[in-house]
Amino acid sequence: MKIGYARVSTLDQDFETQRVRLEAAGCSPIRAEKVSGKSREGRDELRSILEFIREGDELVVVRLDRLGRSTR
Repeated sequence: MKIGYARVSTLDQDFETQRVRLEAAGCSPIRAEKVSGKSREGRDELRSILEFIREGDELVVVRLDRLGRSTR
């Protein structure tokens, strides 16, 4: 299963472009949220994906920085 994750940092931003690209990549479901990528705190959609994802599934993001701003 390909699980898509879209994130924008501020309420006035739109993740429609990310959603379209994730759909084109064959992702279903697609989870999205409007929250800072500074930490994983408060990122309920990402937490839900990490609890749900199974071995063999793929987590797909449009750009790596949509997953998080820090590589630590």
